Amino acid sequence: MCNAVTDGDIRRAAADGVHHFAELQARTGCSDCCGCCEQEARATLDKAVQQVMLTMPVAVVA
Repeated sequence: MCNAVTDGDIRRAAADGVHHFAELQARTGCSDCCGCCEQEARATLDKAVQQVMLTMPVAVVA
């Protein structure tokens, strides 16, 4: 996708707790040059974060 960062890398980052694009950039270097991939990278991260949230266990409070 960008700077040798793949969509799989972005999904793994989301699974590891990255939920904000700035954090993704800091961890991976994605979209830190020309910005051409930013829209696609943001969409991939958003989708991955949604998927992570759907698979998180729900705590039951008694």
